[in-house]
Amino acid sequence: MTDTPRRDPYKVNSLILGPGVNPVHGVVRWDPARSLWNAGMLLGALVLAPMFFTWGAFAVFLALCAVTLCTGHSVGFHRRLVHRSFQCPKWLERLLAWMGAIVGMGGPIWTIRTHDMRDWAQRQPACHDFLAHRHGLLKDGWWNLHCKLVLDTPPGFDPGPGIADDPFHVFLERTWKWHQLPIGLALYAIGGLPWVAWGVFARVAACTTMHWFISYFAHTRGPQSWTVDHAGIQAHDVPIAAIPTMGESWHNNHHAFPGSARHGLYPGQIDIGYGFIQVLERLGLAWNVQLPSNLPPRPGITPVRAGAESIAAPGQLDLVK
Repeated sequence: MTDTPRRDPYKVNSLILGPGVNPVHGVVRWDPARSLWNAGMLLGALVLAPMFFTWGAFAVFLALCAVTLCTGHSVGFHRRLVHRSFQCPKWLERLLAWMGAIVGMGGPIWTIRTHDMRDWAQRQPACHDFLAHRHGLLKDGWWNLHCKLVLDTPPGFDPGPGIADDPFHVFLERTWKWHQLPIGLALYAIGGLPWVAWGVFARVAACTTMHWFISYFAHTRGPQSWTVDHAGIQAHDVPIAAIPTMGESWHNNHHAFPGSARHGLYPGQIDIGYGFIQVLERLGLAWNVQLPSNLPPRPGITPVRAGAESIAAPGQLDLVK
């Protein structure tokens, strides 16, 4: 089982915030390993995917994107490892983490650190342009897909029990790029080069680029139900991306209730990732599923549209007032 001590669902739990930590001052540097990986996948997609297009390969691309983004990135990495928004057996956590690693963006520990650094910085009154998505698409895309931010005085980092001390998660962190190799070999054995071009290169390039692209808009423009008091960067929902992101694009909801396993909180907000968690719950493979209605009231948020508070815990409006 993966039951862990109850954490504050509204805190950035992995960071150690000592005196003097600062989210503003730092330098953006080229990250060779990340840049070459992302550029190589994009180049492979642009060259090989049109050359080897078949409808079967395109179907493989869609299916693998959907399965890995939902079970791996959205549920495994984000809702389970980062926010611990539900509990599950350890074997299932590791399987979901492997699915997250084969998306091709990074390993589990890198993902937690990257997510939490951005989350913490955006909650401050001011943060570095890199973390705020403050520039245009071209510069922001270059920064986020090919560079890294080195803060002058960053917080410490501890992903917590069950992550850095789990040999499997450490293994994934060290080897996540290599997991595309057996997938590619299996695809080649079944469908030849078209399946490799679309099932590896096009898939990884599309998932990585889409993740950055949606994150850019989710922190710059779009509808809102809540604001986080005193935060320099507010989140927005990106409704058009709800299906391809498996519900992750209801980002304003997520900033308001980060510990919730459900991101699409209001009627009509499709959240495929939460639907998958519901299936796991019915099978007895997920429990203690956290929602705004069963979490404690969230301090420090303000509703900005009528009816926003309808999904929150009892007492939320009293806390807001």
